[in-house]
Amino acid sequence: MKLSKVRVVVPTRNPSKYWREWLAAIAMQNYDFSVVVIDSSSDDGVDFTLLPDNFQLLHIAVEDFDHGDTRNIALSALEDDTEIIVFLTQDSLLACPNSIHLLVEAFNNSEVACAFGRQLPHFDATALAAHARLFNYPPESRCVSLGDKSKLGIKVCFLSNSFAAYRLSSLKAVGGFPSRVIMGEDMFVAGKLLKKGKNIAYVADACVYHSHNYNVIEEFRRYFDIGVFHAENNWLVTDFGSANGEGLRFVRSEFSYLLYEDMFSIPSAILRTILKFFAYKLGRAQKYLPLFIKRLCSMNKGYWNKNTEVTRVT
Repeated sequence: MKLSKVRVVVPTRNPSKYWREWLAAIAMQNYDFSVVVIDSSSDDGVDFTLLPDNFQLLHIAVEDFDHGDTRNIALSALEDDTEIIVFLTQDSLLACPNSIHLLVEAFNNSEVACAFGRQLPHFDATALAAHARLFNYPPESRCVSLGDKSKLGIKVCFLSNSFAAYRLSSLKAVGGFPSRVIMGEDMFVAGKLLKKGKNIAYVADACVYHSHNYNVIEEFRRYFDIGVFHAENNWLVTDFGSANGEGLRFVRSEFSYLLYEDMFSIPSAILRTILKFFAYKLGRAQKYLPLFIKRLCSMNKGYWNKNTEVTRVT
């Protein structure tokens, strides 16, 4: 079965670093689709008037960006015949001409509601950044269901909108993406879909280049935001359990990798591990913190400029 009504959505904000490469990788794909660009008031000189004919451009104010709501705006702009929606980020570069085709093929299984591809480190990735991608995105594909939570815990909900696709009917059936979310809109939807009896496919052959060379402070802020996300969506932990020792496995794997690839990064890795743990716990306790501390600790500072009282419905 060929699913030809495919739309690609990319939220952008000052995308100039990778934009030419991103467009070139999109143009090389051997599959038919149209593209929706939803731009948050970029001011880095990118000329969006030069987009190809199959691109649609939407504008929002930078202060209106939200990880969930912004993607919902894109959903509302899709053509009526859309079957599959593929999300990419502006720094995710499709690695081969059939990346989108391979990802979309996962939906030939009628039980699959969403699928995500493998993320390979960018060519300039540090050893720390490279290991994170190699650990979280292995070379073996898999398909998970709610029954796998006893083995994987909350990791069964792992999904990344840096390169992910959704069956639009399934996405709409769970209400689309959550409103007012600091991050993790993909994991939120994955949890909802699993609870509806749907499957999530990881397609290791569908690849993008995507990684971040975070410094220590950026890493701290990212894990603070993860803690905030879990605190505000505690149903994910309650319903799916913990990561079942995933953190410890990551640390062991990271140290083993660095011994061979960059042993001088081991002190930094130790420091980062301690800070990530502390940042996550601090984020989990965010409701007890004053607003200025939340803004100081957070990577997504704009989140705190809006109403900070969030109620999640399970």
